[in-house]
Amino acid sequence: MNARRLSPVPPLPETGDRPPAPRTALHAAFGTTVLYVHFHPGAGAGHLDEETYDGLLALLAEITPAVQALPPDAALMDVRGAVRYFGHDPAELAELLRVRTLARYGVDCTVGIAANPMLARMAAQDGAPGAVRTLGAGPDDVAAFLARKPAAALYGVGPATARTLCSYGLDSIGRIAAAPLPALQRILGPAAGLRVHERARGLDPTPVTPDTRARSLGAEHRFDGDELDPDHRRRALLALADGLGARLRGGGQAARGLKLTVRYADGSSTTRSRTFAEPTAHTPDLTAAAYALHAALALQRARVRAVALRAEGLCDAQRAAHQLTFDSADEKARRVEAAVDRARARFGMAAVGPASTLHVA
Repeated sequence: MNARRLSPVPPLPETGDRPPAPRTALHAAFGTTVLYVHFHPGAGAGHLDEETYDGLLALLAEITPAVQALPPDAALMDVRGAVRYFGHDPAELAELLRVRTLARYGVDCTVGIAANPMLARMAAQDGAPGAVRTLGAGPDDVAAFLARKPAAALYGVGPATARTLCSYGLDSIGRIAAAPLPALQRILGPAAGLRVHERARGLDPTPVTPDTRARSLGAEHRFDGDELDPDHRRRALLALADGLGARLRGGGQAARGLKLTVRYADGSSTTRSRTFAEPTAHTPDLTAAAYALHAALALQRARVRAVALRAEGLCDAQRAAHQLTFDSADEKARRVEAAVDRARARFGMAAVGPASTLHVA
């Protein structure tokens, strides 16, 4: 781990302080100031837990307040202001960040540096833990970087879209970039064709949007080994949804959406999400969404190591609209839920719960 070029970084200034002048003439006139940071836990540590991930985000915020969380193990940073304040270029800030994540949490990271979030993500994509990869902002640099990558490597192009493009001979990003916009729009449709046309040229107007972890709430269940039984996975999802619902109601919050992440034995993962018709903290709603997302993956003999649920788009439950219903079963379920919450508040979370979750290992 080589940090010989780095000098100690001062804390961020308090409001009203005058930042020190940069020590060097930095290249951040600053084409490449977006960092995509992908965290890698140490050997044998498995996946990042919630507490560690929160701590890593707080560490990033020590360098710049423009940090966008990308759960479960990544984040975006815009270091335009930090470059001017600290007098380090983006690559030096990335190296410093890596030293700090290792020292404080034993977590290494891969960092991609580019002019926008899409390019920064792609620059980091193939990097090993500890790599800091910078992509120049010049059109020639971007074109050369993208040209030979397969169509599926373009951010936002899924397997189905990639197959469609390949059927027309557009099997690389370079060929997509060279294709006329009207041709892409005929193949993919007006909106999708324009989006792919722009991204193949390295254009991504998406800003880094600072957010806080308070906008989401998550929980994960790790199996003792490879879990092949879908019924066991559903029981784990029920336990997770039940716990999330209780935490949401206890905090007076409701969720606008739910995200499911399934992690496999080979270290890969699949993520799917669903938006609710109205914000909810109702356990049956969360459970039904989790089951639907799980079923949509159509996992057959997948070797599943863990499942995680994240309630997203949190809002004040008191201000969330709720469609009135004359369904007596729904009303009864909500009364039972309120009684369960009171029992748990008095005797603890383990006092009451769904019967089938008793079998979750």
